[in-house]
Amino acid sequence: MSRIRDIANLFSANTDAATDAEVTAAISAHNTSANGHVKRGNTASRPASPTNGDVYMNTQLGYPEFYDGTVWVPIGAVPTAPSSVVATNQGSGRAFNNGQASVAFTAGTVPGSTYTVTSSPGSYFNTGSSSPIVVTGLQSNTSYTFTATASSVYGTSAASAASAAITATTVPQAPTIGTATAGDQQASVTFTAGATGGSAITSYTITSSPGNITASGASSPITVTGLTNGTSYTFTATATNANGISAASAASNSVTPAPSFTVNYLVIAGGGGGAYDSSGGGGAGGYRNSISGETSGRGSAAETSLSLNNNTNYTVTVGAGGNPGGTGFGSAATSGSNSVFSTITSIGGGRGIQQSLGDGIGGGSGGGAGAGSGGGTNIGGAGTANQGYDGGNADRVGGAYACGGGGGAGSAGGYGTGGVSGVGGNGLSSSITGTSVTRAGGGGGGNGSSSGGSGGSGGGGNGGGPFRASNATSGTVNTGSGGGGLGNHDGAATGGSGGSGVVILRYPSARTITLGAGLTGSTSTVSSDKVTTITAGTGNVSWS
Repeated sequence: MSRIRDIANLFSANTDAATDAEVTAAISAHNTSANGHVKRGNTASRPASPTNGDVYMNTQLGYPEFYDGTVWVPIGAVPTAPSSVVATNQGSGRAFNNGQASVAFTAGTVPGSTYTVTSSPGSYFNTGSSSPIVVTGLQSNTSYTFTATASSVYGTSAASAASAAITATTVPQAPTIGTATAGDQQASVTFTAGATGGSAITSYTITSSPGNITASGASSPITVTGLTNGTSYTFTATATNANGISAASAASNSVTPAPSFTVNYLVIAGGGGGAYDSSGGGGAGGYRNSISGETSGRGSAAETSLSLNNNTNYTVTVGAGGNPGGTGFGSAATSGSNSVFSTITSIGGGRGIQQSLGDGIGGGSGGGAGAGSGGGTNIGGAGTANQGYDGGNADRVGGAYACGGGGGAGSAGGYGTGGVSGVGGNGLSSSITGTSVTRAGGGGGGNGSSSGGSGGSGGGGNGGGPFRASNATSGTVNTGSGGGGLGNHDGAATGGSGGSGVVILRYPSARTITLGAGLTGSTSTVSSDKVTTITAGTGNVSWS
């Protein structure tokens, strides 16, 4: 026992003070058995059950070793660097930005008692007594290489050569929740995708609270069905890839599903402006009507009403009327602007055609533009199918300038012929407000030698006569009617402006409408329904 203590003392902090002869003598004394034989041999011949502090002369490696309770440690030799470092990504189940790699290696010829594996970049590391060693905390979707070192009480080896690069993957980053919009026993939920975690997203899942009702899809938005009308819900979103499911997003806004309801509509675009100088009348704005038993534009049947949902924004735009041709040959009239409700778009009425500007054939829109007359026959613009009729043609007989009327929702614009200008096409009547009202008449054509044509029923402006004998008039506001065309040019006169459009909505009285910023309108009650008339602006409407 005294010899073992002598050797242990030599292997303490004072080892460096011992001479080689003292170390050799101590090892020889300790390794000599009672019968005079020294404990020595190759690596495979080490004692099978060593005790902490045992010493062994490893003739295979050429240096003495002592057992530290775990491994055999070379005495006085710094470990050599590990080799053959191989890293393997272990992404399954790993949280976003907490990737993991398993790093295997081969110990050097002089092994260490501990090994350290370090990443590049990031210098993430871990230690262990043998290969492989697992390194955690890696950033998702980032490429890493790894080196290994060996350490013992005698020092630390140089770093190994770097491994081949691997990409750390994890579960995805949680999506960012967007807006939930309720429908009938369902809700549509938007979200913004987060990072993939380095592995392709296979699906996104929306989960309700309460109920844990789920729906999955490849992108935003996702609709969750099977909800209970009248119950308030919030929603969270998760993303899934080959490694697993992300953390859940924050909760969405609260929504309450409710049965859908029917909205009837009358959507009329702005009428076209009447032109200047022997000019055609403006066409009426496109006319779209869903009231059963009534007529939509250009002789078409009433359209299908819309099925809408509570707490959902629907776009509304009321089209402006077109500008008239100005006081000068270079100032052309303009077409009316479109009106919109949700998926319904009415096309603005065509502008009156002015021969002196080289307009030639009219480019009609909702209701076609009336043609102007000049040195030959001019053709009115074409109306839009199911919205408005064509504008009338024009001619010039001798010195008589007779211009075409603008097309209306209910009939085509009149032709200018034999010195008599065409009248504006008639509009259509609707009782959506509870009272029958005619709207969307075409503007009358101007006349350079006689009276202009009258505007069509429903607010169409009258055409003007020669040199202020009668000025053109504008279409009536909120009817989408066309403006009248002017007769001869006169520096102080203009064509008529197109009338602005209108959007009228009729829906069950149990619903309450909200007009968003930018819209002007009013609501009344008609029988068991409410009727909202929107007269100007662009914005959203919603119901509760």
